[in-house]
Amino acid sequence: MKKHYLKYGEKTFEINLSEKNVLQELHSKQVSPISNLEKELNNLLDNPIDSKPFNEIFMKNDKIVIVVSDITRLWLQTIKFLPIVVKRLNNIGISDKNITILIANGTHRTQTDEELIKIVSKDLFERLEIVEHSSNTSTIVLGKTSRNTEVSINKLLLDRKVILTGGIVHHLMAGFGGGRKSILPGVVSKKTIFQNHLHALDPKNDRSNPLIGVGVTKENPINLDMIEAAQMINPDFLINSIVDTKGNILKLAVGNWLSAWEQGCNWANEIFGVPINEKADLVITSCGGYPKDISLYQSTKSLFNAALAVKPGGTILLFAECRDGAGADTFFNWINPLKENKLYEELKSNFTIAGYIFYAAVEIAKKLNIILVSSIKPELVKPMGIKSTNNIDEALSLAGIHDKDKKVIVMPYGGNTIPLYKK
Repeated sequence: MKKHYLKYGEKTFEINLSEKNVLQELHSKQVSPISNLEKELNNLLDNPIDSKPFNEIFMKNDKIVIVVSDITRLWLQTIKFLPIVVKRLNNIGISDKNITILIANGTHRTQTDEELIKIVSKDLFERLEIVEHSSNTSTIVLGKTSRNTEVSINKLLLDRKVILTGGIVHHLMAGFGGGRKSILPGVVSKKTIFQNHLHALDPKNDRSNPLIGVGVTKENPINLDMIEAAQMINPDFLINSIVDTKGNILKLAVGNWLSAWEQGCNWANEIFGVPINEKADLVITSCGGYPKDISLYQSTKSLFNAALAVKPGGTILLFAECRDGAGADTFFNWINPLKENKLYEELKSNFTIAGYIFYAAVEIAKKLNIILVSSIKPELVKPMGIKSTNNIDEALSLAGIHDKDKKVIVMPYGGNTIPLYKK
């Protein structure tokens, strides 16, 4: 027997499994963090990917807008590299009064002053103009994409040179975060976001669009639509981070807003993608403990990743404390249309990210046996097809952990581990 450790909130559970039953325990690649961030970033600004050097793009007295992600993306550590970028602009001869930080809120709420300081640093908060994007106001229509998405964008991007910042991580709908997502959904209208995100659903059948998925970009209509929207602005430069579970910056993708981002996606696959030769009957996964499992909404990322490693009809045992319950206020509101068998129609009419995450979780539960070790009351998730218990022995029994023929994959950090299976 071999011991495996799964974090749950601020606890750690120990599970003993027969070694002959365990196919793999999946972990992302161990990569050393960038040791001297300022030195590394300045070198990358001088030698960017598919772009002229930074100092040849930005000139003295240029007006600059730096697009920065909101508080929900605090993990990507903008605060560590943004001051270096502003210092570089200042050294070129661009004064603070000509630099504006635009917070890419998408449809999220605005930040408090304390949150803005956490995003950009106290020094830059006090020195620079900071504008919070609103998806309800301050946008202007530029045109339509080939998929008929009306692109209405923040006016600040039209008369200034644009730098995109952000972080690259695997994404259920868009394939990867970062890059063009700073534009759409970051700084566009609510209508533009709705039209783009609606591609997450199959237009004709009650299912997710088969062209989308974690790490999928090539024919992904959401991704391609986002790229077309960003091309209408054609940002001048991009700086995206790739960050580990401890908040260390491992890589920086710097240069052309599209090709540097694409290179960053390749790096993210190399770091967080783990090849598997065989799918399992049972995947046991944890989000990695608090705060990653603070809510069901946040914990679904581990569920979606685990689903990539389990056989059809198999079982996922997910450890997620969910001390904040559902997390997104509207998450469990989608239970009513689910019970009425109208979930697909309602989501098509009133698409939200929380609604789609709910839909995708229900979709997986129809195909797999999902057992949730959680503080969430069983009756709340039962309509979703998910079994919930706060008793670990009961959960292990439901998962058939003692079945001698059951092949198992363990994912201690499910949200940051991407199983890569090739037939």
